[in-house]
Amino acid sequence: IPEEFHPDFLLPQNVLQMSATHNNYSDPHALAFEEIKILGLPREPVAVTVTLNNDVQEASPNITYNPTDKVALIQGLRLELGKSYSLRWTLGTGAKEKYDCHPSPDASREKCEQLGCVWTEDTANPGVPYCYYNGSDNAYSVTDIKYAPWGVTANLTFARSKGRGQEQSMSPIGSLRLEVKYHDNHLLQFKIYDYANKRYEVPVPLNLPESPESAAEKRLYDVAVQSKPFGVQVRRRSTGTMQIADRLRCVLTETPSFPLQYKQNSYGFQPFYMGLEEDGNAHGVLLLNSNAMDVTFQPTPALTYRTTGGILDFYLVLGPTPELVVQEYTAVRLPSPKLRAFGSGFLVWFGLDVQYADIDYMERQLDFTLSPRFAGLPALINKIREEGMRFILILDPAISGNETDYPAFTRGLEKDVFIKWPNSEDIIYAKVWPDLPNVVVNDSLDWDTQVELYRAYVAFPDFFRNSTTEWWTREIAEVYDNPFNALRSLKFDGLWIDMNEPSSFVHGAVGGCRNRELNFPPYIPQLGSRSEGLSFKTLCMEGQQYLPDGSPLRHYDVHNLYGWSQAKPTLDALRNLTKERGVVVTRSTYPGSGKWSGHWLGDNTAAWHQLDKSIIGMMEFSLFGISYTGADICGFFGDSEYELCARWMALGAFYPYSRNHNGKGSKRQDPVAWNSTFEEISQKVLNIRYTLLPYLYTLMYEANARGSTVVRPLLHEFVEDKTTWEIYKQFLWGPALLISPVLEQGAGAVNAYLPNARWYDYHTVMAPLDHINLHLRGGYILPQQSPANTTFYSRKNPLALTVALNDTQSAEGQLYWDDGVKIDAYEEGAYLLTAFTANRNILEIKVLHRGYADPNNLKFTRIKILGVPRAVGEVTVWRKGEAVPSPHLVAYDSQKQVLEITHLELELGDDYRLQWS
Repeated sequence: IPEEFHPDFLLPQNVLQMSATHNNYSDPHALAFEEIKILGLPREPVAVTVTLNNDVQEASPNITYNPTDKVALIQGLRLELGKSYSLRWTLGTGAKEKYDCHPSPDASREKCEQLGCVWTEDTANPGVPYCYYNGSDNAYSVTDIKYAPWGVTANLTFARSKGRGQEQSMSPIGSLRLEVKYHDNHLLQFKIYDYANKRYEVPVPLNLPESPESAAEKRLYDVAVQSKPFGVQVRRRSTGTMQIADRLRCVLTETPSFPLQYKQNSYGFQPFYMGLEEDGNAHGVLLLNSNAMDVTFQPTPALTYRTTGGILDFYLVLGPTPELVVQEYTAVRLPSPKLRAFGSGFLVWFGLDVQYADIDYMERQLDFTLSPRFAGLPALINKIREEGMRFILILDPAISGNETDYPAFTRGLEKDVFIKWPNSEDIIYAKVWPDLPNVVVNDSLDWDTQVELYRAYVAFPDFFRNSTTEWWTREIAEVYDNPFNALRSLKFDGLWIDMNEPSSFVHGAVGGCRNRELNFPPYIPQLGSRSEGLSFKTLCMEGQQYLPDGSPLRHYDVHNLYGWSQAKPTLDALRNLTKERGVVVTRSTYPGSGKWSGHWLGDNTAAWHQLDKSIIGMMEFSLFGISYTGADICGFFGDSEYELCARWMALGAFYPYSRNHNGKGSKRQDPVAWNSTFEEISQKVLNIRYTLLPYLYTLMYEANARGSTVVRPLLHEFVEDKTTWEIYKQFLWGPALLISPVLEQGAGAVNAYLPNARWYDYHTVMAPLDHINLHLRGGYILPQQSPANTTFYSRKNPLALTVALNDTQSAEGQLYWDDGVKIDAYEEGAYLLTAFTANRNILEIKVLHRGYADPNNLKFTRIKILGVPRAVGEVTVWRKGEAVPSPHLVAYDSQKQVLEITHLELELGDDYRLQWS
């Protein structure tokens, strides 16, 4: 008789029978089944019971379920070979798969079941909704699926079912159209819309090919339309990894895991995310929708989008690296951000490059006016500009309607620029900063009382309209060139547009809004003040706006585009006046805003916990394609303190947009407000910033030309190192400079993470108060320039290079250079682009584009080479294939392995080769 074991596996519904039909062998290794994978399960097994000879066994298996692939994995079992077991499971909806069906705050069993959903009060899992969808099914059926070389189309039909108790405004649309377009090998779009009834679509132009340009054999993705339940599945072709699996409910999209963000209203609206897959590939998803929405992170992991209007218009970029995702996304949303002005285009407080004027310079906070208390401001602006500095004025959008002689309002009425009530000629009036005439403000009263007693009625311009652009341009022009008194002209170099969400001090309008359904729609996203409705501290949603072609819009649909619509007219007005590149800085943003403006991160607080938040904010806006970003250094609200402000000055020197700014009533926090030691600390770190401006300016060029990031998370360069995925207290400038600031009170050192590369200390890892930790990455060459008090003067100083050799003794870099002010210098070719390449003992300097000659006859006078393993006795300079005389000096530090060549005279704009031996 052979010694053998014959198991039978039977799989009736929700049961796996394991029967030992023949057992004449006992394995000496005590083999056991420890995991079981079940394919094709329509729902998650939420409980598993194991029985042996009808006796229930003690078992606590771990169950994981992939709803997209319908695969369950049961682990932690020990089913001994040779015994007969029964494995039973109960299908249900696990805690991770419970998607909120009634996210409004008044959910009840009755309301939940009216929606056709399931109500289970799960007190064991905090945060799990009581009302949830019954599995992954939805009520849409799919017909007429057609696959074509350019994409996919299908029709969706709503199948009415019992228990659908929505109000009429919430009734599902009966017929929908799905369109998938393969725009490029790394880019696809899928759009779900009501083809029978025109709905609002976002009027923001995208940079898409006129017709799809992808090739079937080169696409990075495969697309499948799932019939039951309806969904769109996108998989990365190289790995089979699911990029997105949309089910038409809210919409739900399953994602690779990423951290949950806290809920807060934001100044802007950026419906884009980047997802990292487990293998390190990355993708990005844009939902082109401007209506009020919330996006909920599910532990599945998944995202649930709930939007209150418009259509579902998704764009997916496949990378596959994080940096490529950003480049591909910025190429879609609009051409990349323009280079900024002011020499290197960066704003600093001490060393002083740019001075700002907040609303205090205005008469009673009225746009386009000058307070008698600031009568000397025009002369001050002229003086600082003569000394090489720049000046930026603030403007708010709200225009007072309570003045007897206020041209901005009068001409606005004539041009019909203000947002009105629908089907009416009446303006919607709110209240913001402007004060009433002939009042004395009592600051001791509470805020709401001050608003009621002292604030004027204001009107909001509709920046979509051509007439508004003309009006806005004229009003700005008369500030720059005062037509009545030239001595009152304010020769600003940039504009700072604030309060443009738009923000109001009353809810909706003075006297309230008129359309409750728009201001309190059936679903209100999870806003910070949800109970107050959508008009909380802003304009009424029924406000009537118009596109340039006269098409009507509701503020309900375009509220999140207000700042976006104001940015371009502001930049155009600025450039028409100054004839220079200039800069606009905006508080409210939308995808595409970076083409016309930078962004500061809003009103922060003088607190330690704000430091790392500012790094997170910069990295987020890097993803959004807005490179010119930073926070108010030392904090806006509250009084800063010495150590906090010193550390913040060090961090803020590495904000692309670097500005020390605080609010009225707070104590001074600029560098000279503290003591001489603080001044020295600030001067030291700002000198480093100024020294590195050529490198930073080159990064800005690369952002403009290719859409790459300036402030860069470590994972963009080291995505294969999963430790970098969680790092938010360090950041990179481009690929080469690692910044590791001190962010905790009392800290004297930084616990910095250095990914696998050759790194050189710019400073030591110890961090006394006058240091910030900087490390140069081997393999890169950084252009530098001797610092000065302003970029006007530093641009005239000698240039330098720092060459950081990697393990193969090579490095590379570039320098972009133009006049710093010309509009569209890059687009018109009026620039100089120089490449640097080091290989062992040779450094090549080669001009790639010669469209600009600097009038200051700039020269590279110093080159420092890090990582030279042996002493160097001689350096030869070659030009046009011949060795040329050079007065340089050579110094080599054998302990640090640093070669320094000084007193060079390498002219910017020429090709050279340096060789050392």
